[in-house]
Amino acid sequence: MVREVVLNTAHHFNWVNLGAAIKHPEQGKAFDLSDQINEQIGITDSEVKVIPWSGYGDDQIIRQLLEQEKPDAILHFTDPRYWTWLYRMEKEIRTKIPMVFYTIWDDLPYPMYNRDFYRSDDLLLCISKQTKNLVENVLKDYPKEEWQTQYVPHGIDETKFYPIINDLEFEAFKEKFYEGKEYDFVVFWNSRNIRRKNPGDLVTAWRVFTDQLTDEQAERCLFIMHTDPVDGNGTDIPAVIETMCDSKRAKIKFTNGKCHEKTLNYYYNMADAQFMMTDNEGWGLSLTEGLMAGNMLIAPVQGGMQDQMRFEDENGDWINFNTEFPTNSNGKYKNCGEWAIPMFAKTRSLKGSPPTPYIYATQVDVEDAGLSLLKCYNLGRDEIKRRGLVGREWLLSEEARMTARSMGQNFIDHINILFENWEPVEKFTIEKVDWN
Repeated sequence: MVREVVLNTAHHFNWVNLGAAIKHPEQGKAFDLSDQINEQIGITDSEVKVIPWSGYGDDQIIRQLLEQEKPDAILHFTDPRYWTWLYRMEKEIRTKIPMVFYTIWDDLPYPMYNRDFYRSDDLLLCISKQTKNLVENVLKDYPKEEWQTQYVPHGIDETKFYPIINDLEFEAFKEKFYEGKEYDFVVFWNSRNIRRKNPGDLVTAWRVFTDQLTDEQAERCLFIMHTDPVDGNGTDIPAVIETMCDSKRAKIKFTNGKCHEKTLNYYYNMADAQFMMTDNEGWGLSLTEGLMAGNMLIAPVQGGMQDQMRFEDENGDWINFNTEFPTNSNGKYKNCGEWAIPMFAKTRSLKGSPPTPYIYATQVDVEDAGLSLLKCYNLGRDEIKRRGLVGREWLLSEEARMTARSMGQNFIDHINILFENWEPVEKFTIEKVDWN
C-alpha cells in the first residue's frame, strides 16, 4: 500500500520513505527512485527517496530527517504500538509539521487505550468505515474537526489485478500448476500462516465442504493456499490436513514464497473465490485483489471486509457505522453485494494483552464455513464469474473508490486540506488535574 500511495501521489507530493525491515542489510543507505517513478507513471519531476531501516525507526533518525530533508508532514500507519517512540516526540514534531496517521482497528470494544495516540495526530485517515467510527468514539471527549477524521479505503491497481482473457502464457502456467488436471471449483487463500488467520479452520471447512460432494465432484475441486505450510506463528498445516482430511477427496495445494504481481494475478485468475476465516481482520487486502481479478468473496463479517461486501441498510444505501450501530457482525443487515457470501460469527470472545487489553475475536463456525463454500459451488462457474465481475465494477465505481488511483487522490485531497488548516501546537500544555 505504501508503494501504491507513492505511485499515485508522486505527481503532487515528493516523498522520503523510511523503508522498514526486521533487520535491513542496507540500513542507512539512501536510494533515489525518482527516475524509475517518472518512467512508471509518465511524469518528469517526481522526487522519491527510500532509506532502508531496521524496524520502524527511532527518534534520532526522525530528527536527522527533519533537519536534512525538511519534510512538510510525517505520514505513518499500522498498529500505533509500533510508533510509541514517535508519539513520545509528537510535541517536538508538531510544533514544526503535522503528523498524519493512516489508521485501522479491527474490532470493538472501543479501544480507549489508543486515545492518546489518536489525539497526537493532526489527520486521521481511516482505512475502514468501522475504524472511522471507532476513532470518533475514542475521541468523543477530545473531538477533532470534521476534516481531521476521514474514510480512505485501500485501493488496488486495476491494471495489475484483472480478469485474464485469451492469454496463452497464463494457460501454460495454469496447465503446469494443475499438472494436466481440470477443476470445476477453485478456492484461493493468500495470507500468512498465523494464529488469527485460522488456517486450521480453513482446512477443516474445506473438508466439511467436500464431504457434501460425490467422489467425482470432490475430485474436481481444489483449495490453493498461498502461504508458508509451517510457521511458528501459526501451525503445521500439512499435519492438520493429514489428520482432518481425506487426501483423495479434499484436494489442497500449496504455493509459498513471494511472487511477482503478474504471477499472483495468475493465481487469482485460476480461482473462483477468495476464502477467509480470520478472527480479527482490519481490511483483508487479498480479498480486494481477488475481487479486482473477478473472484467472489467468502469471508467473515468484520472490520473492513464489511466494506468490501457492501451491506445495504433498510433504504438500500451502503451502511455506515455509529455509536448505536458499530458493527454488522451480528447480522442486522443481510443484503450485500452479490459478489459476496458473508459468514456471520458464531462466537465472540474478548482477547487482549498488556499493550492492548481488550479486543473482540469473532469466530466463524467451520460447519457454517463449509456450507458457505457449498453455496458458492452450487452457483456454477458461469454465475460465479458473473458475480465476481460485478464486484470488480463496483470497486472501480465512484461509490467504492477502491482503486489505487482513487486512494491516491483521497490522500492528496485530505492532506491538502490539512495544509490549509493546520496550525503548529504549543511547545507544552498545562492541564489541571483533580487528585480527589
